[in-house]
Amino acid sequence: MSNPKEFTIGKVTVPMGQAVDIQLEVSERYTGEPVSLPIRVIRGMHPGPCVFVTAGIHGDELNGVGIVHELAFGRPLVLTRGTLIMVLVVNIFGFETQQRTMPDRRDLNRCFPGSMDGSLSGRIAHTIFKEVVAKSDYGIDLHSAAAPRINFPNIRGDLSLPSIKRLSGVFGCELIVNSKGPMGSLRREATKHGCPTIILEAGEPCKIEPAVLKIGVRGVRNVLKELTMMPGRPLGPAHTSRVEKSMWVRAETGGILRYHVSPGKSVKANQPIATTVSVFGKEQSVLKSPVDGVVLGMTTLPTVKPGEPVCHIAIPDKPHKTSGQGRRDRLHHRARKDLATSIAISEREGSWANGAEGEDG
Repeated sequence: MSNPKEFTIGKVTVPMGQAVDIQLEVSERYTGEPVSLPIRVIRGMHPGPCVFVTAGIHGDELNGVGIVHELAFGRPLVLTRGTLIMVLVVNIFGFETQQRTMPDRRDLNRCFPGSMDGSLSGRIAHTIFKEVVAKSDYGIDLHSAAAPRINFPNIRGDLSLPSIKRLSGVFGCELIVNSKGPMGSLRREATKHGCPTIILEAGEPCKIEPAVLKIGVRGVRNVLKELTMMPGRPLGPAHTSRVEKSMWVRAETGGILRYHVSPGKSVKANQPIATTVSVFGKEQSVLKSPVDGVVLGMTTLPTVKPGEPVCHIAIPDKPHKTSGQGRRDRLHHRARKDLATSIAISEREGSWANGAEGEDG
């Protein structure tokens, strides 16, 4: 879409060269009062692409909310051309209660493109699709891991499509996962509709994490620069890897986990990932990586039963470099350090204290 002079969301028209805040009515409360989604639209002075950025489709995933809020109200974002639609919170119900799902217990990210006469979730999905997706040329959807897990920042999209491959490459994450997404997810249905959409998966739920925030803000700006909607050149890591396959390592026995790796770390086949011990400290089993790869995600719950997921290993298309050297790698190096603070790491033998500083350290 080459953005027209008249651009409308809901009942609000946004002129070229202006930024406007919109409350888009999507439902009603038990009291009969309207429920609205907060949206900020920024338009350049000249025609160009329209890009949407959505956050908080899962109500407890706050990193995306922080990223969009920073884009909207932090360092001024001035477009030379085109239109940027930022939906500050999509699942406003879940956001208010810090719940992943909607009040009807549905996952909103399985309800697109929705229906105007369907369920509560389906109706909201329909409104978003009609008012935001259908008016956009590209999309970026921001996510965190589901509780109780953590994800190292990665971009996901259908890399068989040149437009998505392009956006995924310039966003600026070390890991790019080739995936169409689940049926009914916003990115899959938007892409099917003709609006190529990628997602950022990064960090934990119920948090706004500094390194994730910076990676997300830089990434959206990179996409806008690539589309010549704002001046400058995209900045990213020195090395990126494409991921075609990943696997979960699951607990073999129940007990308490002693982790030996953290998000973003490279691992070798047969390298210990975690040791399970009983409440009396007796070693139960040692979980090892089945392949060479990178830790894409982990559980943050340090107790497990047999069969529960512990560590998500991405298998890159080439040896993954994670040196953290040079200006372009600093954000991901910081992300590794920041995300590791959510997990007590220990050496293979001994207690947790072996891998951490003491009180006086």
